[in-house]
Order: sequence, then structure tokens, then C-alpha cells
Amino acid sequence: MKLAFKYRFYPTQEQASILARTFGCARYVYNFGLALRRDAYERFGQRLRYKDTSAALTVLKKQEETAWLKDVSSVPLQQSLRHLDKAFTHFFKGSGYPRFKHKHARQSATYAHSAFTYSVEDGTPVLRLAKMTDSLDVRWSRRPPSEPSTVTVSRDATGRYFVSLLCEVEPEPLPPLEKAVGIDVGLIDLMVTSDGEKTGNPKFLERDLKRLSKAQRRLSRKQKGSNRYAKQRRRVARVHASIRDQRQDYLHKLSTRLIRDTRRSRLT
Repeated sequence: MKLAFKYRFYPTQEQASILARTFGCARYVYNFGLALRRDAYERFGQRLRYKDTSAALTVLKKQEETAWLKDVSSVPLQQSLRHLDKAFTHFFKGSGYPRFKHKHARQSATYAHSAFTYSVEDGTPVLRLAKMTDSLDVRWSRRPPSEPSTVTVSRDATGRYFVSLLCEVEPEPLPPLEKAVGIDVGLIDLMVTSDGEKTGNPKFLERDLKRLSKAQRRLSRKQKGSNRYAKQRRRVARVHASIRDQRQDYLHKLSTRLIRDTRRSRLT
């Protein structure tokens, strides 16, 4: 099976500039393909596929007004069209209609195997993307189990950069147990088990609500489109990211402890 391993990295000024252009081009191509498929269906009742949008991208890159698309690696642009095609596949299965991307949200670009190099030097992984001379300064919290098949680089609303490596792993199933533990999810206690354990509820949003409200009030007083508005928007995003990170960290640790403690108590 394939699992994604996510790490934070710190790009140089040159790498950040290349990634900014790549994010913009990938977003433009995605929106271009979405508009093309939407208009084709609304006007002619025709359903376009990936090969149709890919051919249109080739023509688009040859036009003078969009020649800047050739300044970045072509692989993330093709991957954007593949993501769009996957989004339409999910739509036809009952999910929501694909939406246009905008520059203030999370930005991402996916590199296939031909657009990056991965190696291990002196026991440390080394990752280098297309169009970049230097490797990425990744904080390898753990070594990837295998060579990645795809690499997705992203930048969140706070300006943090992350890289996600899709790797092939061999699952190691845990031995089965005869007994199970029931879990009841609530508001006063986030989780109550059939063994009588109560975890309480940290309520991370309520703890940081005053800080969030203050940041949002300051944002409302800034003029949209100004530099101060952009800076305050990032401050608001950092508060949201802090709350989200605390919640995810708590849930990951809680679920891991529940599995380990339950198995330990059942096996002893």
C-alpha cells in the first residue's frame, strides 16, 4: 500500500521564488482546465477528459500571452490537470462540483518521478526538485520507508512550506484481539470508553478564542488589498493554524495511546 509522509522544509529565497511561480502556474492551469470543461458542457453538452485539457494546455503554452507557463516545470502543470480529472471523477460519484482555486488559500504543486531526484547520502535523505540547483532543506523527522513515487510541495496560508512524499510501504498488521473497547464521543468529554475512561475536552478553540477575535477585529479595520491587510490576514491564519495543529496533535496522541494501552491491557 502507499502512504504519504509529510515534512516541513525551509526554502531558500531562490527556491521560494521558483515555488511561487510554480504554484501560480499550477493554479492557473487548474482553473483553465475547469473553465474549459465547464464551458464545453454548458454550451455543447460535451464532456472533456484529461487528454482534451492536456492538448489544450499544449496550445496554451504556445500563445504569446501565456508563454510564461514554460518558465516552470511542465510536470506540475500536467499533474494539476490530473487532479482536476480526479475531482470530476469524484463529482460523478456524488461529491461536490470542483471549485476554482484562488491565491489566498493553500498552494500546492505535485511532482512526478521524472521531475525530482531522491537519494540517501550518509544516512540522510536528499530531495531535489526540477528547475532547482540546491536540495530542499527538509526537517526529516523520520526517514521515508522507500523511494517516493510522487512529491507534493505545499504552502499554507501562514507561509509555512511542507513536502509530502508518497511511498510504498508494507503494512504490518497487529495480532487480533478477542475483546474490544467501545468509544462514545461527546462534548463534555471528547471520548468515553466502555472501560470507564474519560478524556475530558481541551476545547482548543475556546482557549484561543480571545486571541483569534482580536486578530480578526484588526483585520476588519484594514483596507482590503493593502500590505497591512495581507500581513494581518497571515496573523489570523497563524492563529487558526495553531488551533488546528493543537487539535490534530491531541487526537493523534489520544488515538495512539488508546490503541497501545488497550492492546497492552488485553495481552497481559
